[in-house]
Amino acid sequence: MTDMSAIWIDEQLETSSRVQNAMKIEREDHKLEKRLCREVGRAIVDFNMIEEGDKVMVCVSGGKDSYAMLDILLKLQKRAPINFELVAVNLDQKQPGFPEHVLPEYLAKLGVPFHIENQDTYSIVTRVIPEGKTLCSLCSRLRRGILYRVAGELGCTKVALGHHRDDMLQTFFLNLFFAAKLKGMPPKLVSDDGKNIVIRPMAYVTEKDLTRWAEVQDFPIIPCTLCGSQENLQRKQVGNLLRDWQKQYPGRIENMFAALQNIVPSHLMDSKRHDFKGIKTTGVANPEGDKAFDAEEFMEVPPPGRTAIGISPRTSD
Repeated sequence: MTDMSAIWIDEQLETSSRVQNAMKIEREDHKLEKRLCREVGRAIVDFNMIEEGDKVMVCVSGGKDSYAMLDILLKLQKRAPINFELVAVNLDQKQPGFPEHVLPEYLAKLGVPFHIENQDTYSIVTRVIPEGKTLCSLCSRLRRGILYRVAGELGCTKVALGHHRDDMLQTFFLNLFFAAKLKGMPPKLVSDDGKNIVIRPMAYVTEKDLTRWAEVQDFPIIPCTLCGSQENLQRKQVGNLLRDWQKQYPGRIENMFAALQNIVPSHLMDSKRHDFKGIKTTGVANPEGDKAFDAEEFMEVPPPGRTAIGISPRTSD
């Protein structure tokens, strides 16, 4: 075999390998798109998030999550059995260096109706909050009030936020650790002013999938220099904790998220949610069996080198 022939064969093999890799990536991207649409669609159905004739205000911040939410909702809108409108809304908070041209150009290119609301909340937050303190609480309240007002002005019946499954778990643990409450982030709620229904269509979607989809779609991400640059946020601490748990004990995140949908008030200690004082014997056996000690059903002897904190509930028995 001549040197030229060997070179030609190597080039053909390399080309074939590149083609196969490209096809594999394309297949994986297609599977990811289907999974995202399926999970968002499932959440919409499970919680009746979007109904016939709704006008949904899709809050777009310029981050990966809100870009993905808009992208998926646009895809579902084309195939949904009901008719609903989408309008993308961005709140320009006048942060220094904010590239105000990025979102209007992107949204215009998509062809989706959009509205840019200009409000200088940045100056308010930085003036009121002492240096070194977390800005998120005040910023969030101001942003929420403005978005609710805009929703009314635009005639929107639903306000869609881009929180995902990881956000919801983080919120649960933030309330548990720092607020002494068993409280999470609901997929659907009525706003404090009683005038808006807020929905989170990505309640079932993982952040890992959203990160990958942002890369696939090459969204023009706008980094948050107001809140996201603060390094010692409690939410970041909880997020790191959850990621460490998932690495050490795969499946734990899924179990914890499922637990948010499988609550047993009689086995907690909130007398406002369960009438402990009024408990009386009935003389009738519980058809589900004795649940007084059902925690023992889930306990397993931890393997060598693993503490009891790593024990997970059995998923099949």
